[in-house]
Amino acid sequence: MIFGAITEFAVGALCIVLGAILWIKKKISILHTYHYRHVKEEDIPAYTRLVGIGLILIGVGIAGTGVLNLFYSALWWIPVTAGFIIGITIFCIAQKKYNGSIFG
Repeated sequence: MIFGAITEFAVGALCIVLGAILWIKKKISILHTYHYRHVKEEDIPAYTRLVGIGLILIGVGIAGTGVLNLFYSALWWIPVTAGFIIGITIFCIAQKKYNGSIFG
């Protein structure tokens, strides 16, 4: 139980760090090339901002699950579900708007 919570928190923290690097430093190379193949050069800052925010929200949900599992494991699904739904929605919006389609 503790190992699982620590692992969830670590994975969430990694997603948060990668999302921050993507958003703040505009490191689009973190993503696979098919995710940004059709993104115009001038749209990269807006694209990396949205995708970075989405990844941070997913990470917050996963890390929140890890923290919650230390205290009350029955509610683990709330933060991870909220983080994934909101984060993936933002990612899909960015993909559709700047890359032309959700699937590249």
